[in-house]
Amino acid sequence: MQTFLSIATFTFEPSVLLSLVPIVLLLMCSALASGSETALFSLSPAQLDHIRHHHTPVNRAIMQLLSDQDKLLATILILNNLVNILIIALCNNFIDRIVEFHSNGWEFAIKTVAVTFVLLLFGEIIPKVYASYNPKGLSTIIALPLKFSSKLLKPFSFVLVKYSDAIQNRGIIQPENISMEELEDALEITENPSQTEKEMLSGIVQFATKEVEEIMHPRMEIKAIDEEENFDEVRRVIIESGFSRIPVYKGSIDHIVGMLYVKDMLRFVGKGADFEWQKYLRPAYYTPEHKHINELLDEFQTQKVHIAIVVDEYGSTLGLVSLEDILEEIVGEISDESDAPEEVLYRELTEGVFLFESKANIGLVEEVLELDEGTFDDCRGEAETIAGLMLEAKKDFLKRGDRMTIHGVKMIVTKVSGHHVLEIQVEKPRPATHR
Repeated sequence: MQTFLSIATFTFEPSVLLSLVPIVLLLMCSALASGSETALFSLSPAQLDHIRHHHTPVNRAIMQLLSDQDKLLATILILNNLVNILIIALCNNFIDRIVEFHSNGWEFAIKTVAVTFVLLLFGEIIPKVYASYNPKGLSTIIALPLKFSSKLLKPFSFVLVKYSDAIQNRGIIQPENISMEELEDALEITENPSQTEKEMLSGIVQFATKEVEEIMHPRMEIKAIDEEENFDEVRRVIIESGFSRIPVYKGSIDHIVGMLYVKDMLRFVGKGADFEWQKYLRPAYYTPEHKHINELLDEFQTQKVHIAIVVDEYGSTLGLVSLEDILEEIVGEISDESDAPEEVLYRELTEGVFLFESKANIGLVEEVLELDEGTFDDCRGEAETIAGLMLEAKKDFLKRGDRMTIHGVKMIVTKVSGHHVLEIQVEKPRPATHR
């Protein structure tokens, strides 16, 4: 059968179908080679752990391949290119048998487009998409053939790996640093992470940008001991607080003179009130409020300390931060049997009206009232708590009955002790009504 076109003549014979068989087989090999790279490097930690602990020939082959990733990539690259070269040669022969071109220009263009389309679709795109959705399944299929290919192509892969290593060692290839923004974007598009994994990864990404003041316990929460106290009072504070390290101050909490380690007092538990416990104080470690927590973690490790007093530029005590506080930024809340139940800092009085403790964080207030994050940023100044926000707005001490409205949120001081605010009533903004 013959069809005459302006650029080529098409001729078909049934026997030409036999030449398609090796092309199809090679396309399958190309698909497996392309998909194997995506599959093997997409195995999750849980899948790798399962493979590592189930000793089958296939699983052993997978772990052996992944143990030398440079060699694995070189093998896949060589194998894939060899197969693709054969496919191109056979496709060129197949097209010549069924098409007689009248123009060399059209012949080159049509052959290039046709072969490229076939290789990309069946040899790259489809297998890699499948491998990304079923990495373990494809890895088990390709592991043994790829292990055999690795041995067969070892001389070539060895040369390729050594050459790439030489280039990297000479500094021709420089590793590219990944920014925090790129890591955050990668986390956002990661599919199906568990909530725990997502929180931990997010904590790691944000770890280097957080400052000490963001995670410290404020000074009002610090349980400290006056160095003038007798040992009976010290013993009582130790028992009631449950802390293993307690700051000791002279005169006021702005003058921390040392840290009392509870373990140092255990052998003196039977001593009387006049026991000179002050002799066993250890030096306090200080840190500025704006130090990044990753830097403080390094200092904790090198100085072998677990707790630091946070001070401002004038040396006044702002708060306290511990090693546990830093680690919780990555792994989440760490609780043990000595921890008290989580403190509830607010309760709902009526619909839309809440009673907050003065130390409630501004972010918590925004969350409870269902306000946009950062609603109060333009008027909070340096304040971190709801009481601090009102104090910043009034520019004077707060008294019981003081009321103000900030961004539509009504706030009333309902309970005070001296100059210290205890509770604040907060009313959620009413939705606007249109007449």
